[in-house]
Amino acid sequence: MRVVSLVPSLTEAVAVSAPGLLVGATNWCTHPAGLDVARIGGTKNPDVAAVAALRPDLVIANEEENRAPDLAALRAAGLDVLVTEVRDLEQAFAELDRVLRACGVRTRPRWLDDAEAAWAALIPDPYREAVVPIWRRPWMVLGRDTFAGDLLARLGVGNVYAAHAERYPRIPLDQLRASGADLVVLPDEPYRFTADDGPEAFDGLPAALVDGRHLTWYGPSLAEAPSALRAALRRPVHGRS
Repeated sequence: MRVVSLVPSLTEAVAVSAPGLLVGATNWCTHPAGLDVARIGGTKNPDVAAVAALRPDLVIANEEENRAPDLAALRAAGLDVLVTEVRDLEQAFAELDRVLRACGVRTRPRWLDDAEAAWAALIPDPYREAVVPIWRRPWMVLGRDTFAGDLLARLGVGNVYAAHAERYPRIPLDQLRASGADLVVLPDEPYRFTADDGPEAFDGLPAALVDGRHLTWYGPSLAEAPSALRAALRRPVHGRS
């Protein structure tokens, strides 16, 4: 088969499980390192003509990461597009299995078994409530029904805004500070929060800096994500404004 991936997580999953299937991926598909395929633009603005020119048997996408008009344009070009939906860990595992089968992978990859085992064995830490910014200028946080929020809940970290009407609400900083959270969780994607950019805004509230790939990607990184995220959550920094 010839496969084009529009999702970094799925790019890594397919490339690791069946080397040689991928013929195209987005500019944001950074894993596995050294992936040698055609680059077809971003997740939000793929070059439809470039994708079609690769003559893929299948294009894999995600309903949140990719835009509906782009997916419609790919279908209008005569391409078969498989669209995933991932809102929690169990759905991620099911969708990964579906994608790999659609790509013709008949042997279940070891990393997928390892990832399921790692999360099944996880014992959550004592409960804390957090705000989880994903952007600043303006401040945006995790809201309801998100994959990252589900992973944090399994680690013992509740999301203050888990019941918000929006999935990624914009919340003014003064409201975030007054939310009653015990912790602020700062991933390094999509906004690249660092020790010098993010913690200082929360006036001394403990801030856990986490790898965005471990928190938001669903693929081979899920096998190491429980231990990596727990370690980061256990060693927060204290920013000062």
